[in-house]
Amino acid sequence: MANSALEIVGLLLTLIGLIGAAASTGMPMWRVTAFIGENIIVFETRYEGLWMNCFRQANIRMQCKVYDSLLALSPDLQAARGLMCCAVALAGLGILISLLGMQCTSCIGNNDRAKRLVLLIAGSMIILACLCCVIPVSWTGHVIIRDFYNPLLIDAQRRELGEALYIGWVASAFLLAGGCMFMCCNLQSEDKGSERYVYSRTSDYMAYPPQQLPRQQLVMLPQTQPQFQPVLSRQPSTNYSYQSRHPSVRSGVAYL
Repeated sequence: MANSALEIVGLLLTLIGLIGAAASTGMPMWRVTAFIGENIIVFETRYEGLWMNCFRQANIRMQCKVYDSLLALSPDLQAARGLMCCAVALAGLGILISLLGMQCTSCIGNNDRAKRLVLLIAGSMIILACLCCVIPVSWTGHVIIRDFYNPLLIDAQRRELGEALYIGWVASAFLLAGGCMFMCCNLQSEDKGSERYVYSRTSDYMAYPPQQLPRQQLVMLPQTQPQFQPVLSRQPSTNYSYQSRHPSVRSGVAYL
């Protein structure tokens, strides 16, 4: 029952992480214009994302333009595209596979070992999705902070961390928590053994201390000599070992 509750919680956390990773992938707010120094034009904001860059004027109107070429992007944004797509795909497949192995479903049947194996695979895929999500987000954040403190750049070229980066970090945390729940609850069940025994709580039992059995002495039985028994045969025997009071037929013929 406890494992079933942990599986449901892990599924919900993974679903929240999947939604956050998908939102972070589609949002253009990865890099935001930094209003510092002489850059005092605050009514116009520029956003740079994975797929497009946008301009927003006075918080009223936003115009976006899709990038013309992938090669025109910086290396961190080029890698972020592929890794974020892999994160969304792995998280989605992990959720679908985990539904097959959960205890509240009957897709596999009563094979507990197969269910644990399926959940372990789903948990490993979700953890891989977490890594694919946190790497591009952290890489882009590092580049933004490095360029912000670069003295060779002017104030108009500096950017700040956008909302999509924070959503990506939170989504990675949810994916990590969901994947660890799937892994830990099934590893704990694997240690307990594949066989499960159900005991009644209402049954009364008593623990008896171990008792030592008394030593038994060996009794020597007297050996008796074997007695010979007569052998039964269908043919008449001509040898007699006993003396009879009545004369036999052979003795009568000899007398005559």
